[in-house]
Amino acid sequence: MREILRFQPIYQERVWGGRALASTFERQLPDGPPIGESWEIVDRPEAQSVVSGGKFNGMPISELLKKNAKAIMGPDWDPARPFPILVKWLDCRERLSLQVHPPAALAAQLKGEPKTENWYIADTAPGAQLIVGLKKGVTRADFEKAIIEQRVEDCVHSFKVAEGDSILVQSGQVHAIDAGNLILEIQQNSDSTFRVYDWARTGLDGKPRQLHVHESLQCIQWDDFEPAPVRAAPTSGVIAECDDFLIRRLVLGPGEKVRFAGKQQPRILSVVSGKLQIGGTALARGDNALLPYAGEFNGVADEFGIVLVTEDFT
Repeated sequence: MREILRFQPIYQERVWGGRALASTFERQLPDGPPIGESWEIVDRPEAQSVVSGGKFNGMPISELLKKNAKAIMGPDWDPARPFPILVKWLDCRERLSLQVHPPAALAAQLKGEPKTENWYIADTAPGAQLIVGLKKGVTRADFEKAIIEQRVEDCVHSFKVAEGDSILVQSGQVHAIDAGNLILEIQQNSDSTFRVYDWARTGLDGKPRQLHVHESLQCIQWDDFEPAPVRAAPTSGVIAECDDFLIRRLVLGPGEKVRFAGKQQPRILSVVSGKLQIGGTALARGDNALLPYAGEFNGVADEFGIVLVTEDFT
């Protein structure tokens, strides 16, 4: 299979969202409430990516994999297995809730799924921050007391970010995204989130959103102190590596070529800046595409840009 696979975005209303996906990527968003997320590649019962263009136009991703598993994912891939990665854009005009995803050892017990994710900062407002992990020395007792006293912010680790920064957030790490960030999130195929604190916010219906304090307290890594992000750099290299995926940053100059050999593994390409011509397809900033296992793909950058390559997810 030598065809690059692209998918129709699935837009999600979120109380903390905005319209940056339209202004930044020149997309047509649904009218109405704020759009916080665009699910770019997803294979879940409640959300199915649909192929956009080409031979398989209009086909849901689950059907695509069932019929073409070996060509897309490799000779050992089980056609009934869902695609293992979820790719989404996050438009965070307001701060997200403080939350945690269940670690693998607890996920089934808590009726959830483990979820490790990587955040890449594609754009950010001056002074915007991320929250990941705890401040040094904070204990579970300190945290529980802070919840009661409505001062959880005193316990969590926050740091300023700039365009091009990224951080891997493991299951069990308490975290939140601050207002003013446009983020590409690449994660395990999971949608399990426990909210531990929501900054006294109400939802789109005007009512306080549901919290999961009991579950969150079981999941939080209490020895996870002040993790550091991977800062932006003008060089190519690995920016995230875990048991579930690896992400490489490719920095490409105008006219620079890139090649992906066939019959190695499937890959996800995410253009976070610039433009790339590859396999007869033009990819611009904000685009995500799946390169099947069976194809060899050659590309060239139209201008200076950065492409993230997600690999090792099989």
